[in-house]
Amino acid sequence: MKAVVLSQLGGPEQLRLIDTPTPEPGPGQVRVRLHASALNRRDVWITLGQYPGIRLPCIMGSDGAGVVDQLGPEAPADLLGQAVVVYPAYDWGADPRFPSPTFRILGMPDPGTFAEYLCVPAGHVFPKPTFLNWEQAAALPLAGLTAWRALTTQAAAQPGETVLVTGIGGGVATFALKWAVALGARVFVTSGNAAKLEQARRLGATAGVDYRAEGWAKRLAELTGGVDVIVDGTGGPAFQDYFSVLKPAGRFVVYGATAGNPPKGLDMVRLFFRQVRIIGSTMGSPAEFAAMLRFVAEQRVEPVIDRIFGLDEAAIAHQRLLAADQMGKIVLRHG
Repeated sequence: MKAVVLSQLGGPEQLRLIDTPTPEPGPGQVRVRLHASALNRRDVWITLGQYPGIRLPCIMGSDGAGVVDQLGPEAPADLLGQAVVVYPAYDWGADPRFPSPTFRILGMPDPGTFAEYLCVPAGHVFPKPTFLNWEQAAALPLAGLTAWRALTTQAAAQPGETVLVTGIGGGVATFALKWAVALGARVFVTSGNAAKLEQARRLGATAGVDYRAEGWAKRLAELTGGVDVIVDGTGGPAFQDYFSVLKPAGRFVVYGATAGNPPKGLDMVRLFFRQVRIIGSTMGSPAEFAAMLRFVAEQRVEPVIDRIFGLDEAAIAHQRLLAADQMGKIVLRHG
């Protein structure tokens, strides 16, 4: 089979589409003939050597959708021929509050989805929402689940609340916007890109603020009147300003830190007098994945696709992700 393999570090240009052995499903596993896959920031970090525990060579990719074409021993017979979306990790564990010590994401060290075929446990494939095409379905797993857990499990966002999504444009942030709008929340966003702010408004955001503009935090406070929930993947210098717009009993959920650690400490008085919470979050469990897919089907939420590339254009697709020019998910079409 064809697969996108990383054999050495040095950036996306090190990715190669090569012939590799077609996998056979083991006991309790199914094999999925993948029709599409999607990129995540994690993939770029691995090519640059900026991810823990790198083991090469590896077939990259965490997100995928396709058809179950072969069953291993003891796999449920009714899965054969089913259109599915793949849960993008292994070993969440029994505790829904946090992953187990052996939790890991597909696409390094385990074989990933940038390939024609993938074998996974039968419990890791879920029915594809019928109204989504292959590219839309493949866009869902890692970023959609990360945003889902942050917004619904950790923040427990409710209809009518005000939600702020920072750094709109990336996959997780765009899904957080889509989930919050579908939940019935009032949503605001930030970005340093005017075009992304405008696109966010078209996707249902009430308004957006350019965090590079003078007095942006004051403007955000005036627009929102305070927010109940913040979903943030950037951290960095803006963290304190975002924190300042939280209402009493607000929840600040952090799923990443692309801008690094905040350069100054918290406003401790605001923290305890306003009874606010700062919550770390990452990925999600298979049960949350199933809940997210049910929500997608019920609300008919369509993922935002930035651009679709061929499997043989994986390196070019990763360069676009590295440049942070995208709005939504970058997808690879297989075949």
